[in-house]
Amino acid sequence: MGTSLLQFHIRILIKFYKISLKKYIIASLLALYHIVALSQPEVTAHAWAITDATGKILEGTNTSEIRSIASITKLMTAMIILDGNQSLTEIIPKKLYNKKLTRLTLIELAIVKSDNTAAKMLCDYYPGGNSACVAAMNAKAETLQMSNTVFSDPTGLLQTNVSTAEDLIKLVSAASKYNIITEASNKNIIRWLINKNKWADFRNTNSLVGKGYHFIVSKTGFITKSGGCIVMMLDTVYGVRTVILLGSKNTKTRIPEAELLSQKKIS
Repeated sequence: MGTSLLQFHIRILIKFYKISLKKYIIASLLALYHIVALSQPEVTAHAWAITDATGKILEGTNTSEIRSIASITKLMTAMIILDGNQSLTEIIPKKLYNKKLTRLTLIELAIVKSDNTAAKMLCDYYPGGNSACVAAMNAKAETLQMSNTVFSDPTGLLQTNVSTAEDLIKLVSAASKYNIITEASNKNIIRWLINKNKWADFRNTNSLVGKGYHFIVSKTGFITKSGGCIVMMLDTVYGVRTVILLGSKNTKTRIPEAELLSQKKIS
């Protein structure tokens, strides 16, 4: 009965709308194609790269293009602080969110929440202060052979913090060696008990964290100059992959684009 009804409607379309059965089928297939296409995010990023576990680029676009990297900067900030071997349990005198916090908590806030004040405080209380911290960041970039990378501040708010997808592969690889960074990369939320009945929640800027993926490194970034940015190293069905994505349209597009690239089948 159902098949007969369908055939009846097709005959009606052919008769009254004067289209051939072939055109009807083509139109239907095109409609189905558009439905499927709309369900897949378009990669708007100006530069991106996918690598395997060894850091070999499997696919990419504009991988050597120098671009502002925004808060991806904070990965280098965290590494320099950890390299400095300062006490992670030391309480920093300056308050943040009306609390005096440990150096470890500031690192976690910088990675998870991408907190600019936390990143700045880490460098302010680095031996020699902010300028010495930024100098150490650039020195480490040189050691890692990140030849097209420059850091101007520890937060990434300055558009003169620049790098390339190729250089950031090296940054992510280096960051993956720090347990504090890998642990923070997998925190989907930081919670503080403010009083008996109230919690303060600081959510990860990468909304994929806590949704079934195992991240090794994860960091987002955004300023107007940089567009939406994200770097991440994670386990996939294809093994460990690193995804670098720079200059996505905005903060809403960077996550689905990075997820799409991380799960992309590459022959």
